[in-house]
Amino acid sequence: MKKNDPYAALRFREFNIFLLVRFAMVFAWSMQFVVIEWEVYSITKNPLSLGIIGLMEVIPAVSMALFAGHIVDQREKRGLLFKCIFGFSVVSLGLFLLTWPKVVGDLSTNTVLYAVYFLVFLGGIVRAFLGPTIFSLFSLLVPKKVYPNAATWSSSAWQMGSVVGPAAGGFFIHWIGVHWSMCFVFAFSLMALLLLLQIPKKPILNPNIGEPIMKSLKEGIKFVMNTRVILGALTLDMFAVLFGGAVALLPIYAQDILKVGPEGFGILRAAPAVGALVIMFTSAHFPLNKNAGLKLLAAILGFGICIIIFGVSTWFWVSVIALFLSGATDGISMVIRSTILQLRTPDAMRGRVASVNSMFVGSSNELGAFESGLTAKLMGTVTAVVFGGGMTILTVLGTGAYFPKLRNLDLRKDLEEHERE
Repeated sequence: MKKNDPYAALRFREFNIFLLVRFAMVFAWSMQFVVIEWEVYSITKNPLSLGIIGLMEVIPAVSMALFAGHIVDQREKRGLLFKCIFGFSVVSLGLFLLTWPKVVGDLSTNTVLYAVYFLVFLGGIVRAFLGPTIFSLFSLLVPKKVYPNAATWSSSAWQMGSVVGPAAGGFFIHWIGVHWSMCFVFAFSLMALLLLLQIPKKPILNPNIGEPIMKSLKEGIKFVMNTRVILGALTLDMFAVLFGGAVALLPIYAQDILKVGPEGFGILRAAPAVGALVIMFTSAHFPLNKNAGLKLLAAILGFGICIIIFGVSTWFWVSVIALFLSGATDGISMVIRSTILQLRTPDAMRGRVASVNSMFVGSSNELGAFESGLTAKLMGTVTAVVFGGGMTILTVLGTGAYFPKLRNLDLRKDLEEHERE
């Protein structure tokens, strides 16, 4: 393997299978979220209902995250991931049935709506385990010196699913309707299960099997709180995603402001992921390790500016470009944050650290959706989006001042240490 090889991680067969599994799951999950967003807003015409979807997923995802991290560190990772994907498949099958007129024809709108919220809640439980499990399995598939390159490709698979999933959701709603779109989601979850079976079971690297749960959880939280670079990166991204959650309001922009229908909705929903995907492939060839802290801060500052431009735009293609650039800046943030976590997390604590990460960052997507829905209800849609972008900019300035170690971070030293191992 040559130095600075942009395809280093792809030379490991199991990691390639892992990328396919991750793509299939992200595609299915993001398409499902888009389809359900569209259906719920079409039923209610209430922006707050979009926020409730996010809230129903984030409550179990946050409340169970630390417990999930403990379980992940104690269990075999491949088998646990199989159970997570199976759980998602059950949720998708339920949503497929709930969007079938033959099944719900005699049910009231509120009954269907509450059943959708319940299944989204179950999906949140699954997601509490899914993130830490994927993060932990990742580290068992490639050598440590390949982690930055592997993190880039893993994030690329995530973003590619985020590109294709929402776009497919918008177009499939138009072509075959909500119900059969959900059937497509279910099929992709089954494909992920079959692919995962090609990865053999992996050893458990935690030397403290059977450790009391409270002691285990305290150690995970203590590690994150004492590692200032990780804490700063998670805090920055959490508030950026929380306040910059304009994507949750895209059904309103597509239907009521830009008036572009489901096809335009699919394009808008996919634009941020396309921008991020471009960055992912670029960073595989041009690593972001030098002055990583400053690049992280600059990227999220740019993200906030893009969200403000999107919020005030009434031209469809200006909105698309603003969302594309927001995705590009978010992609830079994702690559750097993923590399920090992989390089600075001990093998025995990956599940717990990833669970804290999911509380800080992953769940802030849904909290951001709720915040956006609530502020849109109180302030109006455009004002809410501009407010979120402004708060993101303030967060960058505050984090840069409070975490000097993050501001001065350069990941090249970490890589040199792993090269010597």
